[in-house]
Amino acid sequence: MSVVVFIDSSEGKVAKSAAEAVTYARKVADKIGGDVTALAFGSVSADDLKAVGINGANKVVVARNIAKLDPQQATRFVTAQVEAAGASVAIFSFDPTGKAVAPRVATKLGAGIVSGAIDLPELDGGFIVKKNVFSGKAFAHVSITSDKKVISLLPNSIKAEKSGSDAEVVEDTNDYGTAGLTVKELKMDSGAGIPLPEAETVVSAGRGLKGPENWGMIEELAVELGAATACSRPVADIGWRPHHEHVGQTGVAIRPNLYFAIGISGAIQHLAGVNGSKVMVAINTDPEAPFFKAAHYGVVGDAFEVVPKLIEAVKKFKASQN
Repeated sequence: MSVVVFIDSSEGKVAKSAAEAVTYARKVADKIGGDVTALAFGSVSADDLKAVGINGANKVVVARNIAKLDPQQATRFVTAQVEAAGASVAIFSFDPTGKAVAPRVATKLGAGIVSGAIDLPELDGGFIVKKNVFSGKAFAHVSITSDKKVISLLPNSIKAEKSGSDAEVVEDTNDYGTAGLTVKELKMDSGAGIPLPEAETVVSAGRGLKGPENWGMIEELAVELGAATACSRPVADIGWRPHHEHVGQTGVAIRPNLYFAIGISGAIQHLAGVNGSKVMVAINTDPEAPFFKAAHYGVVGDAFEVVPKLIEAVKKFKASQN
């Protein structure tokens, strides 16, 4: 038996989530026995693809002729490679590409699928995968009984590890049909920094900041911490911040190592999208704010007083490390 793992890329670079997915695939392969084949498409550099081997891939198969963002071609490619490798498990990241391709691959293969896995499968008594349910309030242990299995891994659930060396890179020149999706123009947001799903630290703020003119201190704190910025839904809806920064159940779901919620009350819809964070810090003037019940650390205070002091403390700490 072997494992295949789909790795996504952006602007010719392998995504951070790919290292996590390959590490996960390596650990699954060690449990069931077999090699790991990583699958990529597009214009990713050969050096980046070779480096995937460091996380445990034995081989990387890349299809250069597949149109980026086309899930139908990607599905045909992945399905063909699963069959060629005789793989019993296909692994994806639970990101936009994985959400579009993994269910299609499962359908083509007649495979059981678990979306948003957060841990390695347990093999005692079957093949059981753990995932979050009820907006992260509970866990489900799902048994996959089909011969072939598809898993999509929730980002930041598994730490990327180095366990190998450069992988062999093989180019797949097969024709996987006409693209069903035509991309006429792709514009990158000039204000976008670290992609939220990949950020290890996120500084987020809400209506407690009173206006968009006060976001400078949020951005400064984010810069000092090497973090991404985010916001609550009301802030995005009224135009204080761009919608791509909206985190929560109806926005981007994230699982950073450290999440700051500044001036955010903590409505259940917001918490549903961030409660997978390893550590959450709430700063709010209202001691009864719901976020304090979910946060690991809380500061009852005025953000306009607390955040500047926090920035100063971070700067002093960084200076002491030089």
